[in-house]
Amino acid sequence: MKFYPLQFDPILKERIWGGEKLNTVLNKPITSKTTGESWELSTVEGEVSCIANGILKGQSLTQVIDEYPIEILGAAVYDRFGKQFPLLLKYLDAREDLSIQVHPNDELAKKRHNSFGKTEMWYIMQADDDAKIIVGFKEKSNAENFSENLKSNTLLTILDDVSVKAGDVFFLETGTVHAIGAGLVVAEIQQTSDITYRLYDFDRVDSQGNTRELHVDLALEAINYNKVDTYKSYDSVFNQSNRIVDCPYFTTNFIPLNGEITVNKTDKTFTVYMCVDGAFEIEFDNVKFQYKKGDTVLVPATMNAFGLNGKASVLEIFIS
Repeated sequence: MKFYPLQFDPILKERIWGGEKLNTVLNKPITSKTTGESWELSTVEGEVSCIANGILKGQSLTQVIDEYPIEILGAAVYDRFGKQFPLLLKYLDAREDLSIQVHPNDELAKKRHNSFGKTEMWYIMQADDDAKIIVGFKEKSNAENFSENLKSNTLLTILDDVSVKAGDVFFLETGTVHAIGAGLVVAEIQQTSDITYRLYDFDRVDSQGNTRELHVDLALEAINYNKVDTYKSYDSVFNQSNRIVDCPYFTTNFIPLNGEITVNKTDKTFTVYMCVDGAFEIEFDNVKFQYKKGDTVLVPATMNAFGLNGKASVLEIFIS
């Protein structure tokens, strides 16, 4: 099998808080005015990405990994995760505020849901004026204080809201209470998990007048009540991989590409590129593969030497 960079059909998700920017900003083929998420790379059960290009077109990511686990994932990733793809990558459009929520850690998620936890990072691609996010507490709290404020409808007074702009990055460990605010387009990198405990949803109702389910009882044990620092500063040296996040679950670099660079890497891990601005191409084995803003590409581990060329801002993701 001759491997090549893999692209996937986006899995588009309707959300009560979604809008139309996945089309107008990222050129996704949405069919509604409330599309909130584009799952770019997923092996979540029932939501598995399908290859959109080349000889493997039409096959699912799980099928290809099952047949070629070392070649796709890399030896180190396979040794650690088996044939599981350990990441879920998305773009999100928040026309309205997302619910205030929290994700459990690996231990709790395994015990309750037989799932990974959900450590994640956000790269802000576009931000309206005055856009904000919620990340953690203003001051150290506890379950009793949290519950009292939730019952008295004063939860927002104890949570930390942060103004954001394009290019900002936030790293959210499990247990961090959070919400993406209205007016943001976000690239999200996370563990493979769809476990979310919703705490507060601004008393919203859907088109049928129904509120969304809350999971407060489950969440109280999962929350980290300490004050946390989620903002990540990083360098932006042109044509280099500038480290943003390096955690046990994923490593993310920022590449401000202006011209051509050569990538030489080991075959121990796959690499994913998310194009968050501009356009670029991967040249491998004398073939050029072209990408634009909003595209995501999985480079199999067996591809350990290739070129990047273009004028773009690119997130580079792999497992250390």
